[in-house]
Amino acid sequence: MAEADLIRIETRGEIAIVTLDRPAKLNALTPAMLDQLEAAADALEADTGLRAVVLTGAGERAFCVGADINEWAALAPLDMWRRWVTRGHRVFDRWAGLRLPVVAAINGPAMGGGLELAAVADIRVADPGATFALPEASIATCPGWSGTQRLVSLIGPAHVKAMALTARRIDAQRALAIGLVDEIAEAGQSLAAAIAVARQIATLAPVSVQLTKQLINAAAGHGTGATLEAMAGALSATTSDAQEGMASFRERRKAYYKGQ
Repeated sequence: MAEADLIRIETRGEIAIVTLDRPAKLNALTPAMLDQLEAAADALEADTGLRAVVLTGAGERAFCVGADINEWAALAPLDMWRRWVTRGHRVFDRWAGLRLPVVAAINGPAMGGGLELAAVADIRVADPGATFALPEASIATCPGWSGTQRLVSLIGPAHVKAMALTARRIDAQRALAIGLVDEIAEAGQSLAAAIAVARQIATLAPVSVQLTKQLINAAAGHGTGATLEAMAGALSATTSDAQEGMASFRERRKAYYKGQ
């Protein structure tokens, strides 16, 4: 499969469906896929016609089983830091901070980096047969793409420890009970159910939805400073003083502000 085909984006009206498209390898992530996920995030952010995004995996065997071991096992230690862990954090943070709400359709196992990717979504819909795990300790490594950070914020340290320190899989019902997923779909219908959630989001006022997402993220400690600055900048731009400031700059004269 060509590298250009590893991530597919399909637009259905105001909803984009982003698919990890490496089903023969259970959608295991490679450096090329990370690059394409980042490019996809940029494209989604720039599309002002979109109101929600659905993230899923191709095929019926897995959502994403994490990092492709063959890709990172051969890396030198510094390359592991520079080209793998750092890059993955940047890409996942980019997705977590998307202006648009993201709904994950977890159509099968979400393991390691695949579970960390699912955690960037705002809402997670799982197939009843989906399983979840942080198996890194079983291969003498550690969660590297926010499994000990974003997941802790999502489900709490006790549940993350129970998963990461044992490398055990949990099923969809357990994931629902601990808040790791928000809904369990009918068998084989996780994508359809996630699209239905995205369509419901798309019926609401988009700016309100997007601002609310940022406020909730800030309340959870994610991007608080950037959120405050963005909202302050947007608010100040609506004032008559802002118009006066720009006019005075263009006209090269002293500004007269009214506090309005």
